Amino acid sequence: MKVIGITGNIASGKSTVAGMFEALGARLIDADEIARIVVEPGEPAWKEIAGEFGKDILDPDGAINRKRLAEIVFSDEAGRKRLNEITHPRIMERIRGLVRGYEKEGASVVMIEAALIVEKGGLKDLIDTLIVVTADEETQIRRLMEGKGYSRKEAVSRLRAQMPAEEKIKHGDYIIDNSGSLENTRALVKAVSEAIGF
Repeated sequence: MKVIGITGNIASGKSTVAGMFEALGARLIDADEIARIVVEPGEPAWKEIAGEFGKDILDPDGAINRKRLAEIVFSDEAGRKRLNEITHPRIMERIRGLVRGYEKEGASVVMIEAALIVEKGGLKDLIDTLIVVTADEETQIRRLMEGKGYSRKEAVSRLRAQMPAEEKIKHGDYIIDNSGSLENTRALVKAVSEAIGF
C-alpha cells in the first residue's frame, strides 16, 4: 500500500487537489476533518481547550467556536503552540488508526491531506511520497477574502503565520501549482498519479 501525504498552505487548494486524487481511486484521510472530531464536546481535547482558553470560546451548545478560537491563537504564538500541543497528538493517533484500517481492507493508495506535515513531522515515517500544493500569494489572498470573508489584513496575517511555501516546496517529491484553472490542475494531478503509479 502506498501512503501519500498532500500538504500546502492555507488557500493553496490542497482539498481540491486531494479530491481529484480521490476521484482517481485514492482513499482519502482529511486531517482537518479529524481535527474537528477530536475537539467535539466531551472529547478529552475539548475539555483541555475549554480549560486553557476559557468558556468564552464555546457556543451556547458547548461546541468550540472555531472562528473565536482562531482569532485568539492567530494573534498569540504561545496560544497557538498550546492548542497544537493539545490537538496534534490526538489527530496523529486517529490518522495512524485509519491508515491501519485501510491497510487491512487492502487499499492500494491512501492519501493523507494535512497542512502541517512538513512542520510537525509526525507523519513522516508513514508517508512514502509527499505532494506539496502551491498557489501564488495573490490567489491565496483572493480565495481567503472570497471564500472565508476575511479582510485583506486577516488573510495576509494567516498566510504569514505559516511556513513560507518556498520552504515547504523543498520537502516535496512532487509540486502541484494550483494557481491556474481547474483543468490545468486536473492535468497536473493526472501526471503525478501516473508518475507515482496509480
